[in-house]
Parts: sequence; structure tokens; C-alpha cells
Amino acid sequence: MNNQLALEDVRVIEICNVAAGPFCGMLLADMGADVVKIEHPEGGDSLRSWPPITDGFSENFASLNRNKRSITLNLKGAEDVRLAKALIGDSDVLIENNRPGVMDRLGLGYAAFAGINPRLLYCSISAYGQSGPRSQEGGFDLTLQAMSGIMSITGEPGGAPVKCGVPLADFSAGLYAAFSIAAELRRVAQSGRGSHIDISMLGATLGIAALQTSEYFGSGRDPMKMGSAHPRNAPYQVFRCRDGYFGMAAGNNALWAAVCRVLGHPEWTDDDRFNTPSHRARHQDQLRLMLETIFADGHAPFWLEQFRAAGVPCAPINNYSDVLADPQVEHMQWVQPLTLPNGVETRTFGSPINLSGHGLPIRRAPPGLGEHSDEIIAGITARHAEEKQ
Repeated sequence: MNNQLALEDVRVIEICNVAAGPFCGMLLADMGADVVKIEHPEGGDSLRSWPPITDGFSENFASLNRNKRSITLNLKGAEDVRLAKALIGDSDVLIENNRPGVMDRLGLGYAAFAGINPRLLYCSISAYGQSGPRSQEGGFDLTLQAMSGIMSITGEPGGAPVKCGVPLADFSAGLYAAFSIAAELRRVAQSGRGSHIDISMLGATLGIAALQTSEYFGSGRDPMKMGSAHPRNAPYQVFRCRDGYFGMAAGNNALWAAVCRVLGHPEWTDDDRFNTPSHRARHQDQLRLMLETIFADGHAPFWLEQFRAAGVPCAPINNYSDVLADPQVEHMQWVQPLTLPNGVETRTFGSPINLSGHGLPIRRAPPGLGEHSDEIIAGITARHAEEKQ
């Protein structure tokens, strides 16, 4: 494998807090970009205060800010705004996740760089987008999961609204932003012209809900909560057994036939209620009761062994301690050692990307607040001195 990472010659400025923007910045940093994180001198990125706190340093912050440098600037002060403008003017990408209008009021909006740095990719991540009737509304992952429809299909039928435990709105927006930047960098290399990338958390969550939106467009009916079940396929859910639960997904007729063989009921494949995926989905409550009556005779490990042997996709209901210790995670070397700025050794989940048999390295520990201010400012001073010669 060529040891050079794809974005090694790309400079990114990040003016972001918490998750969506920092996740985007970290994805670019993992690919080799020099990501400079501008933080307020008093506290910095608010994620720095989120527990777990290990000897004064947030491991939540560490999980989203590896491979970056940090400089502290007070963007309400004229001199620090001048430094920020100089940094952005010398960079390829800016990522910001402030409410629309904030960067303009600071003198750091997209229009401010049209003449200074016409190649700049300026990526704004917000709750609802840079324009429109909701653009001035703030948002967090919770409120976007509510607004986007995710809560309407999450949880058990008849239950209260439930958010997904993973912050989908934040991280899907970060993924869309990083993908857009990587794609636009290729266009900038060809045309020399930058652009303003507008990523909204609402749009991102609707984008990853393609199966749900298409269900509504095709049927005129809202998708409904189904617990772990599937609206168009069965058996495809979590099942109760003697000692708890396990997941099993027989997503086509061949796999359904394998399930029937494992359970000793080959005749079920010819039953009019169960002979096609749509028929099984229509009768899945009845099917679940039939299956769970049999599953009650065995423990989860037993059924998992049976279905794996038959080639039927299945899995235990893991806690994070379980999955992070799984032999597949170990084989892929996804869990990596990480040194916090205070010198404490911890672990983190590294990049899941594998290129030609190699994972992406952790080149820098997550930065202490303002850790790289002096070297970054020295770089600005040196570049401007060269320009005057």
C-alpha cells in the first residue's frame, strides 16, 4: 500500500462544536488532511466538558477529534478574527456548524472569502439549512430525530416516541459533509473554483430514510413502528428464546427454507401464509409466535450455532462491551490505543476504513485546548513574511 494518504496536501479549518462538524473534520483528518480546530479560549468545543472525564479530559471529545490540531481564538475580537481570516485564506476547506448568519456576523461568512480564496470549499452544517422558513431554528440530534420522522418508526407499536440510541442526525450530517467535501475537492482541482456546501441535519436524516420515504410515496401511508420487525420481510427481527433474545433475518425464500429445515418443519415453505416474503410479512405476528414456541426450548447460543451452520444471518443482542471484544473487531484492529493530552492511556474506536489491507492510522492524539496555537500562528506569520518579500 502507498503510505501517502489521499488528503495529505489538504488544509481544513474547523469551527465546530459537539458532533456533526467535528465528526466530518475527523473523517477528513483520518484521510490525511491537516485539520486545524479553532476553539474559544474559555472552554473550547463544548464536547470537552462531556463525560466520561478521565483526569480532566473528555473521552467523548477524544473520540471525535483525533488527528487534529487546536488553536484558541476569540472570534469576537478583531485581532483574532484577523488571524482566523488569514488561516482560512490559506486553506482548502472550512467546516462550520453554527446557526446560519453567525459566521457572517463575525466577518467570516462565505462571501468574505470570494476574493481572498476563490478555491475555498466552505461547508456549513446546520439543523435545517442555510435558507428557508426554518433556517434560523436551532437543533440538536433529539429534535431532528423528532422532526425527521425517525421517532415515528422507532420503538414498539403503541409505545411512546423513542429516539435511536445512536445520534443519527449528527453523524449522518457529518458523513454527508465529508463525502461532499471529498467529491468537491476533485472538482476544485479541475476548475479552480470553490463552493458553499450546505448540509442540513434534517436533509441528512431524510436522505438515509430512503426506504421509509419511498414507502410513503408509493403507498400514501406513513410507515409505522414495528419494534425490530420489518414491514416487507419475515422472519426478520429479534426473537425471544429460553434465556433472552437473539436476532435472525431470513430475508429471502432460500433462507426461509433453511430456517424451516433447522426447525424441523420443511412443510412451512409450502404454507400459503409463508411461501413468499410479502406473505410472511403480512402474517409475521402469527409466524413469530410459532417460531418463539420452538425457540423457548433452547438458549440463544444454541440457536445462533444452528442458524450459522445453516447459513442464516443471525446475531446475539450485544452490549458495547460484547461487540468491542468480538474476534472480528479484534481481527480488523479497529480498537486502537490512544494517549490523551494529559498522558493517560485509553482506547478508542479508530477508522473502520480499510485500504488495500491496511487501516487508517491515528497520527495525532486529540489536542489539548489551544495546544498548537503557537506553531499555527508562527506558520501564519512566516507565510505572510514570505509574501512581502
